[in-house]
Amino acid sequence: MDSLQDDAARVVALTGLSRFRREFYECLTLRGDALFELTDAVLCADGPVVSLPELTLEAVHRRGHGAMYDALAQGRINVSRLRVALAGLKLPRGADRQLSIALDVTPWPRPDAECSPERLHCHRPCRCDGVRQTIPGWPYQIAAALGGGRSSWTGPLDVVRLGPEDDPTEVTATQIRELHARLERAGQWQPGDPPILFVMDSGYDLVRLTWLLREEPVRLLGRIRADRVMYAPAGKRRGTNPGRPPRHGAEFRLADPATHPAPVQEPTGTHDRFGGRCHVVGCVGR
Repeated sequence: MDSLQDDAARVVALTGLSRFRREFYECLTLRGDALFELTDAVLCADGPVVSLPELTLEAVHRRGHGAMYDALAQGRINVSRLRVALAGLKLPRGADRQLSIALDVTPWPRPDAECSPERLHCHRPCRCDGVRQTIPGWPYQIAAALGGGRSSWTGPLDVVRLGPEDDPTEVTATQIRELHARLERAGQWQPGDPPILFVMDSGYDLVRLTWLLREEPVRLLGRIRADRVMYAPAGKRRGTNPGRPPRHGAEFRLADPATHPAPVQEPTGTHDRFGGRCHVVGCVGR
């Protein structure tokens, strides 16, 4: 009976995969056959892809390298339709059915392509001397659904490229709004469900994002930089002399344990993998 159940689950998974592959093929509006086989070649390659012509040697790529370059130069993808198709896939959820989506920027290094337009200095340790932390390239911001438990599998949902004239915080807020709208239209989120949790790294301006997304049913969780400085509430002015009241209270430096105040909240549970405890204090960040 267990083997029959495994076979049934495998059939369901293959059916879903076949449906998505068909929808993905329909998103390729020009040079679709060549682009589709090129995608399969990337997925089937044994190891990292370091050269485009090597992809034409994969068994799933039945065309020559000339067709590959033609597809990359002249091919077209209906990105809007692809985003809708990704939003309709089965997504991993937490125990309370909450969707968790991570946002992060991944650069496409282009250090030698001096004629490529809109290159930026992307944050990435350079392998040249191990000192420089940026490299010329194209930064892409990826949104991916996170699975629960001990799994590194994610579900990519959206990607946008950041340009030299873009405001990263504005782009992020727009990406979150549009992604949330697509998930709602796809039935992944409905009024009454837990707000979608968006997880970000320390490079994001969470305070401004919270304001820009104040009308959206989302939660934002971000990592705080290790050199962040915060302040306790100002309180009353000390002494009897008149004057301007203080704007800030005691200084709280994350890098200096001597300045850490007593926690306002302290959970008693520990994680079986990460351990430790989380302290919550009330301060105004800078």
